Amino acid sequence: MYVIRCFLCAIILAAAALAAPPTESKTPAPADPQHPNVILITIDTTRADRMGFLGSKRGLTPNLDAVARQSVVFTHAYSQAPLTPTSHATILTGTYPQYHQVLTFPIPLGKDIPYMPEILKGQGYSTAAFVGSLALDPSWGVPGFERGFDTYNAGYSWDNYSPKTRYQTVVRRGGEVVARALPWLDNHRQGPFFLWVHLFDPHEPYDPPEPYKTRYAKALYDGAIAYADASLGKLFRQLKADGLYDGALIAVTADHGESLGAHGEDTHGIFVYDETIHVPLLIKLPANTSSGKRVEAPVELADIMPTVLQQVGIEVPKQVQGASLLELMKKGPEGDAAAEAWRDRSAYSQGDYGHIAFGWSAVQSIRTGKYLYIQAPRRELYDTDVDAKAEHNLASKSPAVADTLAARMEAFRQKTTNTQPTPKSMIDEDKANKLAALGYVAGRNGSAYTSPDNGADPKDKIAVSNTVQRVTNLIQDLRCGKSVPALRKAVTTAPDVSLLHFYLGACLMENKDYENAVPEFREAVRLNPGFTHAEMNLGRVLVTMGDWEGAAAAFEHVAKLEPHLMDAHVYLEVVYAKLDRVQDEIRECRTVLATTPEHFGGNLNLGYFLAKSGDLEGAIPWLQKAASLRPTAPSPHVILSDVYLKMGRTSDAERERAEAIRLGAIPRDQATPEPDAMPKPAPVVGPGIGPGGSE
Repeated sequence: MYVIRCFLCAIILAAAALAAPPTESKTPAPADPQHPNVILITIDTTRADRMGFLGSKRGLTPNLDAVARQSVVFTHAYSQAPLTPTSHATILTGTYPQYHQVLTFPIPLGKDIPYMPEILKGQGYSTAAFVGSLALDPSWGVPGFERGFDTYNAGYSWDNYSPKTRYQTVVRRGGEVVARALPWLDNHRQGPFFLWVHLFDPHEPYDPPEPYKTRYAKALYDGAIAYADASLGKLFRQLKADGLYDGALIAVTADHGESLGAHGEDTHGIFVYDETIHVPLLIKLPANTSSGKRVEAPVELADIMPTVLQQVGIEVPKQVQGASLLELMKKGPEGDAAAEAWRDRSAYSQGDYGHIAFGWSAVQSIRTGKYLYIQAPRRELYDTDVDAKAEHNLASKSPAVADTLAARMEAFRQKTTNTQPTPKSMIDEDKANKLAALGYVAGRNGSAYTSPDNGADPKDKIAVSNTVQRVTNLIQDLRCGKSVPALRKAVTTAPDVSLLHFYLGACLMENKDYENAVPEFREAVRLNPGFTHAEMNLGRVLVTMGDWEGAAAAFEHVAKLEPHLMDAHVYLEVVYAKLDRVQDEIRECRTVLATTPEHFGGNLNLGYFLAKSGDLEGAIPWLQKAASLRPTAPSPHVILSDVYLKMGRTSDAERERAEAIRLGAIPRDQATPEPDAMPKPAPVVGPGIGPGGSE
């Protein structure tokens, strides 16, 4: 109902905006030049060369082009990472990836990292975020991003038992994101406010709604950008109608671009060439100061935060590593002089996704003057003045230049790296499953962040990344029913990629081909011993097949690697009960109940096995708790009857036996409880996480 109400609000507001001239103010809100409203717009996966204000002739961005005419346009703006959480962390903290350390999903943003929403909130700003993807939901993709926000509109949910479309689970179209933001905007017109609007539409699989899907049938990526621009047009019209546009600081950018096949990469995340790193950036100052100015000097997304803070009169924290762009944005000799001084500034980027997801080498790049230098196992050097597409590697022909830039980049990294240990990704099976629906591979547990300079050169492995991406999309579109042949082919093509064995095993598991699923999961674990998602599924299949010893070994290893993963302990509770490992069963029941005290199976089994161990008195409270949790279950009463009988409490035993019979108990010799702590099965979705979630 909430979505319907927001949708109706959007229709009413859009109609009101269209009924009046675009710049007419209904009730102008007073502008405060000392504390202007701040609006940050990030468009996911958007290349600079698709923007009309940056020279594109495709006609995709009329609304952004109109804003650009009243803004300062940065023609050479560069992202610091081709990955959504990493780049947005840089935008919102003004620090480089090696400092904020949000290298993938879902590494938490450190509380000691300066954060623009929190800083603005502390200065009296109302703050809100409206994001278009689970990738930026603090509950899943970016823990800690909610800090400083009064409103963080994400709330993506996925019920594994009720399959829904991606637009009901992991993404929202730009039109809905804007529709959700407009009512908040209407309630905060007096300001000052900070509003962040994030659109996800240009992200693969490029699925714009009509009429864009038909109009751009041969270029769906372009259609998605055109749709995002149209959605933002509604936001800009409402800002003008409410008298909020002219006095606001508006920054529009993309977190990264998209390769679209350049250098062999289909999408993004691995490489740091211009296709994914050169991004659009425009900043409209209050009163449209310096409108129409174009800055050719290289700038970084890390520069946005200090620019905003300086413009609104807030001291920039010392930890911030980007630089304010306000001097560059001035018109006339002073601004031109600043631009000239910036021309030798470097722009830094890094790609960690290939290392985290696949164990390949990470890559880093530096852009300075006419050169692009990329640090990789086979390093790269390009003269972008004559080789804009970076197709002719000069590293071997110009080793002195490459050495100089390598040393410069290493000095920069040492200066800007956070010396604290990199936080571990807060990934679990549910999060991995949901992120895979966006086309992202969860991090490799255990060794994910060690020795990023080791491993294969991503240039040699990019076909594998593309294959994984295509397989992920195939599974999403078809579930697993028709995916097995393609997965078998992919495994043959890239036998050393544990994730592909995991996918194949998961689909075989969903198809109930358990015998063939087992070797795939075993191979996935062999290739990546820290791949707990694969080992969990291995254990589940072995449970289904009745191989209790094998299942115990799998779940024990998972519990050792991830002691807080409750599903592993719940399954161990089931397995140990079947194996009659009494003391191990008692330990696992206590572990589960420490986290989930209302777990019926845990209480029942703990009581049963305490009684079996001889602790009759200790068993009673747990069995009573089980009976209270499930009043219609006869099994707690059956066991209590036996316990009381052994203790000589005949009347208590008869009472419990009578209650068990009333509830439909089976004969006493069959009354040993079935360990029903088993997590409920769920369909395999995306990466094939398989059954998950405990009762």
